[in-house]
Amino acid sequence: MAFYESIIIIRQDVSSADVDKIVDDLKQVIKNYDGNVVKTEYWGLRTLAYEIQNNKKGHYYFMGIEANKPLLDELDRKTKLSESIIRTSLVRVDAISKDPSPILRAKSSDDENIVDVTSNRN
Repeated sequence: MAFYESIIIIRQDVSSADVDKIVDDLKQVIKNYDGNVVKTEYWGLRTLAYEIQNNKKGHYYFMGIEANKPLLDELDRKTKLSESIIRTSLVRVDAISKDPSPILRAKSSDDENIVDVTSNRN
């Protein structure tokens, strides 16, 4: 089996609970085809570079998986059938890093640099 990194973009009007359900369904497909989910990350609701099917934003979800050809075919079929998934990307890699992705690192460093300068003077 080979390692793959997949990014899934889900419509902006889908709730967080539904995003989790979509990803859980994909994880179940991976398990059914003897694949392995090595890493998952939710990157949040992000603005798209260009409008896709009248969507200006999308929920980004990253998955690092170990998969074989039949599994990849089934994932492709499932994502094409889903009306909530507007775009996917699948790239073969040599290994999947256990470290947070650069997007999550940038997000967490932005959160750490926020300083509350409000004053409680009465």
